[in-house]
Amino acid sequence: MSQYIFKPIGIVRSPFTQMEGTPIQPTGAADGPGMVVIDEAFAPGLEDLDGFSHILLLYVFHRVRGTCLRVKPYLGNEEHGVFATRSPHRPNPIGLSLVRLVRRDGNVLHIAGVDILDGTPVLDIKPYIPQLNPVGDVCIGWLTGRTDGFATAYAPAAGDAASAKD
Repeated sequence: MSQYIFKPIGIVRSPFTQMEGTPIQPTGAADGPGMVVIDEAFAPGLEDLDGFSHILLLYVFHRVRGTCLRVKPYLGNEEHGVFATRSPHRPNPIGLSLVRLVRRDGNVLHIAGVDILDGTPVLDIKPYIPQLNPVGDVCIGWLTGRTDGFATAYAPAAGDAASAKD
């Protein structure tokens, strides 16, 4: 298989400096403020983005060390395959968050719904377009009946779980 090298286009600024206490999903972050500071070289690529209400951020779980193919998520009591979870302990530590775009000031995107650590390298930004991802009947596997805790779930102290996201 080929290898790929990615270069960050910017960084996230958020109030979360440690995994402990960070919301495990954007639903738990609600209106939690943050910023994405894009490198000036990539700023022209932000043109017209401010017309969108939400954006998808692709980023690196830069503080995660190690890969686990089976993890015990925060909201679960048993292990699951990492690809059936949103754990950051992945073969490629790439994160994805849907956040609300509040406004753009030049190369700075002001966002809400931040569940990302401060200083996180951003790899890409995509506008959220619900019509491109229409979903009918959805099954959520082992999470069926366990999603009520998402809005109030925060990452525990280090060593309490194998993942920082469910």
